Amino acid sequence: MTQEKITIRATVVANKQKVWDYYTHPEHIKKWNFADPSWHCPTATNDMKVGGRYVARMEAKDKSFGFDFDAIYTEINKGENFTYEFGGRLATVEFIETNGQTEVIVTFDPETENSIDLQRQGWQSILDNFKKYTETN
Repeated sequence: MTQEKITIRATVVANKQKVWDYYTHPEHIKKWNFADPSWHCPTATNDMKVGGRYVARMEAKDKSFGFDFDAIYTEINKGENFTYEFGGRLATVEFIETNGQTEVIVTFDPETENSIDLQRQGWQSILDNFKKYTETN
């Protein structure tokens, strides 16, 4: 049985080019890519091309736990959207600009270990960190 995809979104008060850059450039990814202030993203690499690899290290600041989010790009429409595959699952990120603001919409396949609500909350928290970082930098 296939579960429905999960969609999260945030409207960032910034133009689409800035939002795209802050979402895809490793020097920015390291500043926002974590769900909780007790975590961080010490390293990130992003080879943004179809077949290219995106890897972001997410770990507790006390080093008690961590993991690599490792994905391969399957589709890229520069400045508009991209899709990557990670662990047999897909995620698509879209960027839609309206009146100087950019809506970021992330749709992803859920995993089976954690509840849908927990996954939605975790990914939304990361996206909220992204919004805050992008608007204040």
